[in-house]
Amino acid sequence: MSHPAMSMKVHAVCSEVFWAARLNLMWIVFTLLGGVVLGFGPATVAAYVLARRHARGESIHWGDYWTAYRREFVRASLLVLPVALPAVVLAGNLSAVDAGPLRAATYAALTVLAAAGVYLGPLYAHYELPLWSYFPKASLVALTRPASTALLLFALSAMAFVTATVPVLAPIVSVGAWICLNTWLCLRFFEENEARLQAKGNP
Repeated sequence: MSHPAMSMKVHAVCSEVFWAARLNLMWIVFTLLGGVVLGFGPATVAAYVLARRHARGESIHWGDYWTAYRREFVRASLLVLPVALPAVVLAGNLSAVDAGPLRAATYAALTVLAAAGVYLGPLYAHYELPLWSYFPKASLVALTRPASTALLLFALSAMAFVTATVPVLAPIVSVGAWICLNTWLCLRFFEENEARLQAKGNP
């Protein structure tokens, strides 16, 4: 590979890492701005909205995050918190449950919740649907695309493992990197699904 081509690839990688770190910083700032509990939902949705725009080649400005955060504040909380709170409770229960059927059931419930959850943000950013229908839609996609779901869960697990191994990544890039990767993969899956439906003659 020629040096100019290698230099361009390195520049592209560095640009994406910088973007993920920037998104991570905005997510942290706006989560804290809402007092964590109230800020988590809109900060997460705003990050997905901007990650989708970035993946489509659009330019992003700092003010765009605030605009998306403010616009989606109520809807994002109603979308994210009903999924995030049970996930936190289940994860907390793992430390209090000994090995056995109850622990296995807790892991299974977390896996099911995560399988739908990995589609939730990208679905919300990409499609305009009634608010109540996003989680059922995400669950349906998770069930009907098992290979894609397995890939997303593997990527999520890998990101969590790396962050647990190198905790300093958490405040620098982890959440931003996951949202960017999650969005990029889901957009590919959505495009494939839409192309397949069009090929079958469905609208």
